[in-house]
Amino acid sequence: MIAYLKELFLYRELLWRWVVRNVKVRYKQSLLGIAWAILQPLSATIILAVVFSRFVRVPTDGIPYPIFYYSALLPWTFSSSSITFGVSCLVNNMGLVTKIYFPREILPIAAVIASFVDFLIAAVIYVGMMIFYQVPVGPSWVWVPVLILIQIALTLGVVLFASALNVFYRDIRFVVPLGMQLWMYLTPIIYPLSMVPERFRALYMLNPMAGLIDSYRRIILQAQWPDSTNVLVAAVISVGIFFLAYLYFKRAEAAFADII
Repeated sequence: MIAYLKELFLYRELLWRWVVRNVKVRYKQSLLGIAWAILQPLSATIILAVVFSRFVRVPTDGIPYPIFYYSALLPWTFSSSSITFGVSCLVNNMGLVTKIYFPREILPIAAVIASFVDFLIAAVIYVGMMIFYQVPVGPSWVWVPVLILIQIALTLGVVLFASALNVFYRDIRFVVPLGMQLWMYLTPIIYPLSMVPERFRALYMLNPMAGLIDSYRRIILQAQWPDSTNVLVAAVISVGIFFLAYLYFKRAEAAFADII
């Protein structure tokens, strides 16, 4: 693992250039350009806020509907877009994979970093919403970088595994959208964690995104410290997924050129 990371560090300039290329290509010839990074979570927030505040009453633990949903959709959009764009990154760049040597994990990692750029842009709207709703900044905010790092590890793990598996089984790119929808419903995005029955809570929290989304809301919107157990479970599972997925990716890497 250390050798893999050292090699990746040697190719850091290529990684950076590929991230820049991904960001440019994603919005090339788009009328609104990079504004889509903001419109995607914002439009989903407006729809959910209207539906679940006017037609189907869903409790939000006293948090205004727009910021309640945006606080979850912002990190969720980062992970979902990373996985959506990253799953086909190897197959879509078969010319590079088959003809030029470089650490192949650069392609999925670049897809995740490019989506993280969108995340940072969309976060500007979140700051504006916090000012509008007068959400105070408290000491619990020191946990934000920790949660982001855990989420990046989880997202990278899923993208590395899915992109490698997609080389061998092209059905994966069709399974991913369905899997993302199911994963979203199993995560407290459109409802608070308090709505999950206590007897199922331990099993439910094995989903690392559940602990992350709930922690984001706790530390930012409610000025509370996150549940340490939930954060620890999310961290252990996320890092474990990343570690195992990275090892699988490197073991499968030798066969990419032959199969693609």
